[in-house]
Formats: sequence, C-alpha cells, structure tokens
Amino acid sequence: MYQFFVSSSQVANDSITITDGDAKHIKSVLRMKKGEVIRVSSSDMKNYLCEVDEFSGDDVLVKIKEKDIPSTELPAKIYLFQAIPKGDRMETVIEKCVELGVFEIIPVEMKNCIVKLDDKKKANRIKRYKGISEAAAKQSKRSIVPNIHDIINFKEAVSYARDVSSVMIFPYERKDGMASFEELQQKIKPGSDIAIFIGPEGGFDESEVEIAKEDMDIISLGERILRTDTAAITMMSAIMLTLEMKR
Repeated sequence: MYQFFVSSSQVANDSITITDGDAKHIKSVLRMKKGEVIRVSSSDMKNYLCEVDEFSGDDVLVKIKEKDIPSTELPAKIYLFQAIPKGDRMETVIEKCVELGVFEIIPVEMKNCIVKLDDKKKANRIKRYKGISEAAAKQSKRSIVPNIHDIINFKEAVSYARDVSSVMIFPYERKDGMASFEELQQKIKPGSDIAIFIGPEGGFDESEVEIAKEDMDIISLGERILRTDTAAITMMSAIMLTLEMKR
C-alpha cells in the first residue's frame, strides 16, 4: 500500500484531493486505477485509508474509506543533531533514521567536520535532504514527514536542544563502560523529548565535550569506534526499541 502526505486543507468530509507531484506520480508512474487503496496522512496528524476515486485534470480525488487510522509515530519526539559528514553519508543517516522514527534532523557544523559548505551549497543540500526525508517517510508509512532543519553551528545546536528537549544524549568514544547507557534507558519514556548529538569523522572537539558535560547524558556505545553514520543509526535503533517496549 502506498503512502502519501497532504495538507489538512486538502481533506474534505469524505474525500481528499491529491495534487502536484504526488498526483502525477499516482497517474503517470504508479498508473493506479480507480478503486486502488492508499494510505494518506494530513498535516494535522490524522491518518486515512483511502480509495482512488477520480482523476480530475492534474489532481487525483480519493474517497475516505476509514478515518482515525492508528499513527505509526513513536511515543516521543527525537531530535537528531548530526555533524555533517563527508560524501553521501548524511543521506544514509536521513533515510535510515526517518525509517526508525526520528522527529527532526538538524545538520550541525562542528569544529572537526571535514566538509565545509558555503551558503549556496547549504541550501542545495537541505533541499535534497528534505526530498530524502519525504521518500523515506512514504516508504516506512510514517504519519509525518520529519523536518530537516537548516544547517547550524554547535553552539546554536545546543541552545536549540535545550529549548526542545528534556533529555540530551551525547555518545562519546572516551566514555568507559555501559552503565551510563543503562541509566539513560530509565530516562527514556513515552512523552519524552529527546536530543541526540552525533559527532563528525574527526570526533568531538574538547570544547564541545566541555559544553556537553554541563547538562547532557554522556554515554558509551561500546568498545568499538563507530563511523558517524553508524553511530546515528545505532542510537536511533536503541531508542526506538526502548520506546516501543515502553508503550
């Protein structure tokens, strides 16, 4: 079953109008026929089971078969503050972490980031990242498309995390033992707002670690040194499973 996202303004009492690129995709790529069933999520967090009903000009009209379909979202908001990696690793992080239930991804310029971007490149990357987020949300039947925040620096990221989260997690390769992770699991509960900071290929700078020590949970992810994209996916997987078991 295919998943689509619409604005709440596109939803009527018993039908939904799908427009623009999604309508074109339904007609020209998927070649869907009248009567085929799709899942639709609206911007006001409602989910519908729908049936293709009519092709009207550039739009597709679908009939609502079932309302209040259960949400597929985690019972907590997870904000991933990801140091910008080289190559296409950010795209991997976005795709996999959206599948795992992240609420928002914030690309962060940290001191040891290898990649340096000018404003034009930043804008182009964010546009591409948003497209990857939407595609992953459709594939994994999310009820929302996770936002990709504009690129910010580390101090801005910490300030933002303090505003939106009640738990801030800082995986650090020099943290010994797994006791810190076990303690963290007790803090992760449905209804939490959780921030995760993932460092760059060059690791966190000592000045960044000192800031983290003020109010973040510094934890270990084990004895092995993980690549930045692996660390992000590992943290998201662990938190997703913890939350799912506590529903």
